[in-house]
Amino acid sequence: MNTLSSARQRPLTGHPPNTLAPQARPTRPERVSPLDRLALHVGLALVRWSRRSTVAVRHERRATRVEQLLAAERRERAQVRTLLLLVPPR
Repeated sequence: MNTLSSARQRPLTGHPPNTLAPQARPTRPERVSPLDRLALHVGLALVRWSRRSTVAVRHERRATRVEQLLAAERRERAQVRTLLLLVPPR
């Protein structure tokens, strides 16, 4: 008669299962090499650089451009005033 059971049968080794296994002491991780440390720093710097804020930069550029336009208009008005003062009246 063939019977199948759903329970897994463990192989017979002659030893009972060890339920009180000694706790493995955690091993100290190896030191990180200088090359790995450098690669980590470069990677973090690239991530920081890629996530930099570009909104503030655009705002600064826009403010600078507006200031430059206002300065150009002031210079142009000063030139017109100077020309009007230098040209003899008609």
